[in-house]
Amino acid sequence: MTATDAPRGTAPAEPAVMTVPPAVGYAPELRTTPSGAVGRALRPTAKVLPEHARSHNRSLVLQTLYTSGPLSRADVARETGLTRVTVSDLVAELIGEGLVVELGTREDARPGKPATLLDVDRAGFQIVGIDLSDHDLLHGAVVDLDGRVLARADVALDGASGEDAADLVSELAARLAALATAPLLGVGIGSPGVVDPAGVVRSAPNLGWTDLPLQARLAGELGVPVHVANDANVAVLAEHGASGAGDLLLVKVGHGVGAGLIIGGRPVIGPGFAAGEIGHVVIGTDGGPRCACGKHGCLEAWLAVPRLAAQLDEAGAPAGDDAQADAAAQAAHEEVLREAGRRLGIILAPVVGALNLSEVVLSGPVELLDGPLLESTVDAIRNRTMAEQHRDLRIRMTTHGQDIVLRGAAVMVLSGQLGVS
Repeated sequence: MTATDAPRGTAPAEPAVMTVPPAVGYAPELRTTPSGAVGRALRPTAKVLPEHARSHNRSLVLQTLYTSGPLSRADVARETGLTRVTVSDLVAELIGEGLVVELGTREDARPGKPATLLDVDRAGFQIVGIDLSDHDLLHGAVVDLDGRVLARADVALDGASGEDAADLVSELAARLAALATAPLLGVGIGSPGVVDPAGVVRSAPNLGWTDLPLQARLAGELGVPVHVANDANVAVLAEHGASGAGDLLLVKVGHGVGAGLIIGGRPVIGPGFAAGEIGHVVIGTDGGPRCACGKHGCLEAWLAVPRLAAQLDEAGAPAGDDAQADAAAQAAHEEVLREAGRRLGIILAPVVGALNLSEVVLSGPVELLDGPLLESTVDAIRNRTMAEQHRDLRIRMTTHGQDIVLRGAAVMVLSGQLGVS
């Protein structure tokens, strides 16, 4: 296991504004921050009970400072619609907890006493994000509240499953917590499989987990808040913040295959917490490879990284000294990728048709997904839907590279601990 400050994968150098649809009772309202990035403010859509009002107002102040700070107390009052007395009271509380800091007075031409500027203490806390979706490594990072990666650590999976795999997650989480240089706001984890709101991994066949209370286990070990969700549902939070799309489907390809779905600015989880579990849907009636779940022809059996890599190995590698053989090997490789893309398109077409989606994003190894596979997916969707359904549809690779789950995990912690979206 190694730790390094260097970026991994193709993630952008500048951190994305970390946004997430807020909790039930609030709908996301698009707004532009001073830097020009799109953020989301909390806007009430349901009655706020008296006992919840203070918590709501507290989150509203933090949200405003996070997306628009530095601001004065008067600025915050104007932005939120709260009274100055309420804002002053809440700010005093947040300063006492170390979440907000005073930055000094603002220099301007206004008459009277210069205003004192406030901001979220962006250096006061750090977040650990962990990605369990890769097929050979478990990835983790320590990030600041703006999403900048401060340190990294990976641990080799080496085929571990069941309790052995859970022990590796505990080891990685402890290593990352030790790398933090400020108090931890929390730990966010994206796990494959079906994960309930309590952070219990109900089923993750590729890791051999059934009803694993991962969230409670790590919270007890680390002594900090822990949030666990399905890796694709975590990844779509990061992508949603960057794209600003109200409707978005993200397909996460790694050890397995899953999808995260946001409709009308809200994540879709499903009553059984299994929305987006497309990896174990059988594609077609022609059988196909045997899947880890026991069925034949599941999407995961065609598209998961280990399966694709094995099929490409079977297709042969270019020798480099025989042009004809090299061309044949290249054609065989493209056929494997196109068939996987076609299978993905078959399962996505009815989803696109039913929901009239505006954007579909693929996340996973660029060398496998971008090119023939993506092209074949686009063709399959277009061939299986009406022009009106796919005319405005955009299908692309993620802009977050291999860090998408880590960034989404940080979003999840910010939302869960601070109510910041």
